[in-house]
Amino acid sequence: MNITAPCVVSLVWRLEDTQGNIIDELKDPVEFFFGGDDLLAKVEEALADQDVGFEAKLHLEPEHAFGEYDPDLVFFEERSVFPDKVEPGMQFDGVPEGATTQGMPVDAIYTVTEVYPSHVVLDGNHPLAGIALRLELKVLDVREATDEEIEAGSVGQPVFSVVNAAPPGSQIH
Repeated sequence: MNITAPCVVSLVWRLEDTQGNIIDELKDPVEFFFGGDDLLAKVEEALADQDVGFEAKLHLEPEHAFGEYDPDLVFFEERSVFPDKVEPGMQFDGVPEGATTQGMPVDAIYTVTEVYPSHVVLDGNHPLAGIALRLELKVLDVREATDEEIEAGSVGQPVFSVVNAAPPGSQIH
């Protein structure tokens, strides 16, 4: 079966920065919805009309991966707004309740980057924003998408997990 939308592809891959530092490695196959929200556009472009066994090495500039780093998405917030055990790597969906900072996107995921006695630094950039990436991938299986997957536009798994960039078990959205 050729890869055409909508379908589900089973992939293994190795994701590195341009210095060869490993960011993510899928040694066991993971399914992704092709034609929806699961894969980056450049990855889908490379996979289009391919079949099981297809392999590719992609170079992804930030604008084709997770965007350029935007310093305007970094802000300070009073320490009192956060739980007692706030620590770097924790993430919040949207600006934390009680925050006084105005004008930040409400639908962003904010990562705590630094914790001080009086304030906490939050960053709304994707952890891989501003980074050029190298991705080696292989297609292990292709199948028809279920009605539920087509309706959701996803198989429901995160796109990338990041090695050593967040607390264990954390996923990059």
